[in-house]
Amino acid sequence: MRHGTYSIVARDPATGELGVAVQSHWFSVGPLCAWARAGVGAVATQSVVEPAYGPNALDRLADKIPAAQALGELLAADPLAKVRQVALVDAHGHVSTHTGGDCIAHAGHVAGDTFSCQANMMAAETVPDAMASAFAAATGLFQDRLLAALEAAEGQGGDVRGRQSAAMIVVPPEGEPWRRTVDLRVEDSPEPLVELKRLLTLQRAYDLAGAGDELLAAGRTEEAGELYDRAAKLAPESDELLFWAGLARAQAGDLDAGVAAVRRAAEVNPNWLTLLSRLSPEFAPAGESVRQQIT
Repeated sequence: MRHGTYSIVARDPATGELGVAVQSHWFSVGPLCAWARAGVGAVATQSVVEPAYGPNALDRLADKIPAAQALGELLAADPLAKVRQVALVDAHGHVSTHTGGDCIAHAGHVAGDTFSCQANMMAAETVPDAMASAFAAATGLFQDRLLAALEAAEGQGGDVRGRQSAAMIVVPPEGEPWRRTVDLRVEDSPEPLVELKRLLTLQRAYDLAGAGDELLAAGRTEEAGELYDRAAKLAPESDELLFWAGLARAQAGDLDAGVAAVRRAAEVNPNWLTLLSRLSPEFAPAGESVRQQIT
């Protein structure tokens, strides 16, 4: 399977997070090319892709084998190393990258102190350099900086065949192997990076709502309401977030604002009123007051 693909692996020095992001003109690139494990590392495997590089490299990194040695061992055992493109970063930010001599041009990689950008079958040979510059210059959340690198690749023409799918994984600096801060895939889209950016914003909104749930359960209603409001503003098209933001506002003492939000959610989906009638006072103390105002 020859993939024209560009990707980035990186460690965020500020947070210790590890991440990988990728785009390709190939269906569902994420499960094939993007791998990461909390507190261990991140891997991108592409060109004539061999997905086994992902888990096998991460296992070696978890065993404290240096990044360069880990990748070298895997390449030495691979008779098709000349057509592989693989990059990995470990929990300390050490990077190792390989672009096989038989990868389809334009193919190459640029490695920085804690990241590597790599690409093959590109419209222009400038893609890896542009990605590296964009990532180094970007500010904000780690996932936004990873996305900036992908967008820079598109700015140079990207994959010579076009675009189809994208993925991003970000993992924390420690914790159980399954923990992920971001795990998003765009399987098939005419504009995968546009969709990936939308999903990142939506995830941010739901992360805020999830934190609001925790605060609400702890009786910190005012703080919970603020988080729900922020979530609803990030994703104004989400009637789900609007509904819960309304209940939180009502519970915090602003019944009119709460009722208005729940009513708007119900205009999109009347079943929110059905759910409202089923919520227990323990789960939603203001639910009955909101229901009475609406009905």
